[in-house]
Amino acid sequence: MDVEIWSDIACPWCYVGKRRFEAALAQFEHAEDVRVTWRSFELDPSAPPERHGDRAERLAQKYGMTVEQARQIEHNLVQTAAGEGLDFRFDIARSGSTFDAHRVVHLAGQHDLQDEMKERLLGAYFSEGKLVSDHDTLVALAVEVGLPENDVREVLAGARYAEQVRNDERTATQLGISAVPTFVVDRALGASGAHPPAALLELLRHGWANRASVAVPVAAAEGDSCGVDGC
Repeated sequence: MDVEIWSDIACPWCYVGKRRFEAALAQFEHAEDVRVTWRSFELDPSAPPERHGDRAERLAQKYGMTVEQARQIEHNLVQTAAGEGLDFRFDIARSGSTFDAHRVVHLAGQHDLQDEMKERLLGAYFSEGKLVSDHDTLVALAVEVGLPENDVREVLAGARYAEQVRNDERTATQLGISAVPTFVVDRALGASGAHPPAALLELLRHGWANRASVAVPVAAAEGDSCGVDGC
């Protein structure tokens, strides 16, 4: 059974959702028969290599809220993440383009290290204050998980996997995905948002019971998620 997960490296709910999905998969009776593929989704395709200034002030301006409200949202996310064993550090997070990071995730998929690469990038972004648009940073992170340094540098020096990233994003649009994380089972069932493990486990079980289905999923953003209009 195939599970595709559309997410962005700069999406806090995507990291929380990854942990919750892992908890669900650990309880799933047919976990060994599940193939997980991480799909690309950029919350802001026009993002510069790095944004500067106070993060909360920037979010407040973008989404029409007060700075205090933006800081409260960040605080709530930090508390939620802690409940999943994650240490969110918005005070040191460096925001910018995630396009090249997604390309590296595609490269990692060719080496059966996609999940490890996705995990390392999320941790670097949300807990370590690393700039995931920086090529030297991407090389170092990729080498940590076992990717050949020369391969990573070759990818980042050109346009390799750019079309794969764009194709993931086009497919997301075709499937009605406008917020992440979104979990799609066999292109037949979909759930958008960082749902609790019990709900994601039910999705897996439902998908397993309906493996012959060919229906196109309707990915409604019913759970906690991030979209182009915010988290």
